[in-house]
Amino acid sequence: MANSSTLYTLALLAANYILQVYGTNCPVVECWFVQEKPGHGFPAAMSQDKSLMYVRISPDSTRAESQKKPPVGIDPSRIYHVTDPSGSLCSPSLHSPEGSVKKPQCEINPFLPHPSLVNWAAPLTRSGLSPVYLEADWFSASLKGLDEQLVLSSVIRAAKTTNELNVILAVYSTSALVRSRLGVPVVLNCWFWKESSSPLSELGFAVEWRYQFRGEGRLVVAYDAKNDRLAETSEKGAELDISGLHQTGNASLLLEDAQVRHTGTYICTIYLPYLLAQVTIDLEIVEPPSLSISPSPLPISFPGQTITVQCEASGFSPLSLEFRWEFVGADGAVQPLVNGGMSGHRQAVDGTFSQSSWLTLDLGKLDLGRGGEVTCVAVHPGGTRRTSTTLSIIGVSGPTIEDSMAMVAVALGLYGLIKLCSWMFTRAGSIDSDSEEKKEK
Repeated sequence: MANSSTLYTLALLAANYILQVYGTNCPVVECWFVQEKPGHGFPAAMSQDKSLMYVRISPDSTRAESQKKPPVGIDPSRIYHVTDPSGSLCSPSLHSPEGSVKKPQCEINPFLPHPSLVNWAAPLTRSGLSPVYLEADWFSASLKGLDEQLVLSSVIRAAKTTNELNVILAVYSTSALVRSRLGVPVVLNCWFWKESSSPLSELGFAVEWRYQFRGEGRLVVAYDAKNDRLAETSEKGAELDISGLHQTGNASLLLEDAQVRHTGTYICTIYLPYLLAQVTIDLEIVEPPSLSISPSPLPISFPGQTITVQCEASGFSPLSLEFRWEFVGADGAVQPLVNGGMSGHRQAVDGTFSQSSWLTLDLGKLDLGRGGEVTCVAVHPGGTRRTSTTLSIIGVSGPTIEDSMAMVAVALGLYGLIKLCSWMFTRAGSIDSDSEEKKEK
């Protein structure tokens, strides 16, 4: 599909631009090193220590900061020099502005390589032989950039007893939160990179997307790249770019027709033999309401009369909605209106919501002049919507030009009616006289 390829291409170009432009300016990333405390029961107690990652693209490059004395309060054994040829750890969203309190989130954990049991990744380790390459210290690093512009997970390898680490697998997305309208295609971007010199990269890979929402989950799509096979799922309208997976590491998920049921958390997991890394992306379907107001226009009203106006908001998601009422007079002045009520939410088959608000106008207490526009305002995360109806009030003291013209029109109409009746009676009398004269002759 043209739309699918366009969305994939734009997402890929954006990610590559970020990594290429900023990839050579790698940050010093402050992290927490988190691991289980030895000798404790279940649940295991956890320890966390401050840590630093000095990141570089090539092992030959060095940074002046890495030559300085370690910062106070950080154990030298928790300072790591990480080589990341993918450049994913060099994203600008991992650069904290100087003096800023806001910092990227980073956590490092020990990682234990293990074979995967899911059907689409099990063929990667079917031989049952663990390569000597796995005999090393392994870590996983999970990072989230400033303003949720990046989520990243890396599997990192270090030769025994050294702090020189190399990224072997990186999975990342340029947005931790995606918002979409209803009924349009949406791409959840996810890319991966694997170290080509690693013997694990030659054995194939697998991709998995899972969905979770309020304790429930399901498999969306899974692909076994070693055997070029998609797993069977019940999900409809979800696609992967298979050629992009093999050529550029583009594991993005395309949902062809965004619906309310798609709201939730999506987990993109990449499997290598004995290794895996995953990132989570939240999708929120945000659809503003459609408004209707009734009656429209309002019937002509008089001072002292009470009238009711109703506003219906439908087809919106998420649930949050606020109603307001306003009156706009002939002079353009806006006056807030109160005495409004609101119904409960109703949910349609497609998952969208509807809700009603009504307003009672007591024209004996409200000074609304000779009328204007009664406006219903619905404030929603997807945008503010308005709809209006016209209110006309007659019989207000001190007629305006419009009132005078209306009264003149009524007077002229009455005068014309009287003249017509008079002519008809005169004409009828004349006909009767003519008839009597003919009879006498």
